[in-house]
This record gives sequence, structure tokens and C-alpha cells, in this order.
Amino acid sequence: MRAPAAAAAVASLVVLTLVACGTESTRDPMIGFGPNPTLPAPQKSLIPTVNVADAVGWPEGRMPTPAQGMRVQAFAVGLEHPRWLYRLPNGDILVAETNAPPKPEGMEGGTRGWFQSLFMKKAGARVPSPNRITLLRDADGDGVAETRTVFLDQLMSPFGMALVGDTLFVANADAVVAFPYQTGQTQITAAPRKVADLPAGRNHHWTKSLVASPDGSRLFVGVGSNSNIGENGMDEEENRAAVLEIDPATGASRVYASGLRNPVGMAWQPDSGKLWVSVNERDELGNDLVPDYMTSVTPGAFYGWPYSYYGQIVDDRVQPQRPELVASALKPDYALGAHTASLGLTFGEGTLFPARFQGGAFVGQHGSWNRKPRNGYRVIFVPFASGVPSGQPEVILDGFINEQDQAMGRPVGVQFDRLGGLLVADDVGNVIWRVSPAA
Repeated sequence: MRAPAAAAAVASLVVLTLVACGTESTRDPMIGFGPNPTLPAPQKSLIPTVNVADAVGWPEGRMPTPAQGMRVQAFAVGLEHPRWLYRLPNGDILVAETNAPPKPEGMEGGTRGWFQSLFMKKAGARVPSPNRITLLRDADGDGVAETRTVFLDQLMSPFGMALVGDTLFVANADAVVAFPYQTGQTQITAAPRKVADLPAGRNHHWTKSLVASPDGSRLFVGVGSNSNIGENGMDEEENRAAVLEIDPATGASRVYASGLRNPVGMAWQPDSGKLWVSVNERDELGNDLVPDYMTSVTPGAFYGWPYSYYGQIVDDRVQPQRPELVASALKPDYALGAHTASLGLTFGEGTLFPARFQGGAFVGQHGSWNRKPRNGYRVIFVPFASGVPSGQPEVILDGFINEQDQAMGRPVGVQFDRLGGLLVADDVGNVIWRVSPAA
């Protein structure tokens, strides 16, 4: 056997061995949802639970399963790793086709990073980044985009997008950049203008989500941590695990809220006017810890990472501790289940969906890699009343895992189209799905 083949065989054997490791949870995963989730004692092990679903894509004729009374259709197919969605005022949909940038030499993460790379490849998360934003237009309103153009390319792992006046801001993995925009245009050829640098380097969490304040005077960027629990040193966590506030006029930035391990989806809740964020919590404390969550963002607040979780529950793996910070840590508003990888977040709008969906949260759950049984791999809805969560989650779109326990798709960003249909970016199926009430 040749050396490369032998190495590949050994690697495959190691992966299969690790995938088999870990005990299975007997708890109902719903204990990890709601304003007061059940938080069992942490379970630590030398080798974490690994349960990666092979990414296989959608076979001909298969689609995810919508909730009763809903229908699903393909809004756009044949994309390359679509992750994030943004609706322009004229109804055009921008799709960030993107993935992680290469890690700088010496920051690959050693043996641990090598294994993580293998697991992510198995899950479909190691394809090269297309580094572009594609424009989709459904001019005739049939729920299918008939126009597709490359809107922006040669970007750096783009993710969040926000239009303020005639300026489109894009959050690359390393900087917020700006472009001039005219209503209706299908391509931008102007060179980017850098607004502000963003933490880059290792980019353990590389996505940079972006929203503008309602008056357009500020930009808010979600920046994930460079580690699970600070194991790469807290020097690498400067301005990370945080929501940053940026002045688009000057590029000046400050930490708006911190201790948020990986804040991804951000959106303004329409009734309260508050900024909400979906956050991926830490791993390797067992199948049922720590729940991902969504929370309103209090300016200046600290939410625990890495020293504590779900408020002031100390994670004693982190040394030295910061008890003065833990004492100030806020408890999140609503748990979204352990290891669900809750990424997408948007609030109900328009009149196409029934009135009870207005102002509630739609969450794209990308799905777990270190929980048995798996959790997530679906889109859920959480009802809100008077600006706060008011009930248990409902499954809106499911069926991403097939009968062979493989991932045909994985939901990421969620966004409403101009007619009120819910669009879901699927980065394994390379599809944008559209969910709407059945006729």
C-alpha cells in the first residue's frame, strides 16, 4: 500500500473509531429548550462524543418536510455552499456563497485541528469558499428565482450584508467593506472600500454576521471565539466572542456585548425594538450541555464565555477563572437545545403567514456533530408576545436526515422574501428552500 493511501486508511479508521465513541443520551432533547432549560451535570471525557452525519445532498425528487399546513419548494438550486441571505428593498435576494478561509500557517490546530478538519469534511463543511455573493430575483412572484447573477465576487469568506441608503456593507472574515449600490442593479464591479478591520487569524469561528441599526448610524457585527473555551489563549480572543458596534462613517468600533461564544444570526425584534442574537455555546461537556440560545442583547453586558455558561454556572475547565466577570454574567433569554448549531435568526413579518407568526423567531438549526442522538437539522419557530418568547418551539422544516442517517441538507440562514415566504439557505443541499402556507 502506498504511503498516501496508507495514511488515508489510517485516518479513516481513526475517524470511524472516534465516531463510535461516546455514550448516548437518554434524555428528551427538549429539556434544553425554553427560558429555563434543564442543565444536567457536566460529563467530561478524554475523547468527546463524535456523531457526524455524512453530507450526501438531495437525491432527485427529495425535499425537506414542511410543517402541517405548509408547503416547500426550491427557490434556487445548484448553488455553491449558500450560507447567508439578505433581502434588498426591491425584493432581490442576496446569497453569500461562502466557507471558511484558509488558516494561517502554524494555526492549523495540531492533532486536534486535524481531527476537526476531518469531521467537518465528513459533514460537508470543508469545501473551498466560492467567495461571492449571488443575486436571485423572483420577478413573477411564483416562488422560484428566474434571475441569477454574480453580484459580487473575489471577496474574503463573506457572510453578513446590510444596505444603508445607497451603500451596501459586507462583512468578510477579516473586515467590513462597503460598495456603492443602485436599486435594481444585478452586479457591482466597483472596488471595495474598507470600513473596519475584524478579528481574523486562526478564525476558529470565521462567520461575521452583520446588521445595521434602524437609523443606519451604526453597524453591529457578530464575531465568534477563536476556540472552544479559550484553549488557544485569551490573547487570541480580543474583540471576539462578542457583538461589535462600528461607526460606518469613521470605522471606529467598540465591544457592544461580550461573553457570547459564537454569535451568528442577528435581527431586530419588531415589537420591542431590541437586537436579538442566536449563539452557539461550548462543546465537550456531554450530550446535553451546553444549550445554544437566543437572547436580547443588553449593551455592555457579559454573557459568561468562557468562564461560565447559562449565566453564572462556572466551567471549571477554564483556568484561571475570572470570578468578578462571572458575577456579572447575564442568563440568556431562551435556550435552543444542546448542540443544535442554531445559526439563522429572523422574525416573522408580512401577511402571508398566519398572524400568530408575526414577531416570532424563526431559527435555522444547522445540526449537531457531538451529540448522540443528533439534535437540530431543522428550522424551528418560537412564538413571541410583547417582545419576548412566549411558548415552546414548533418545527417548521424538517427531514434533512435520510433513512441511512445521512445529511441530505443542513439549514443555515433564514430570511423572508418580498411576498412573505420564508427562505432557508441549505449549504449541503446547495439549495434555497421556500416555505409558505399551503394553498
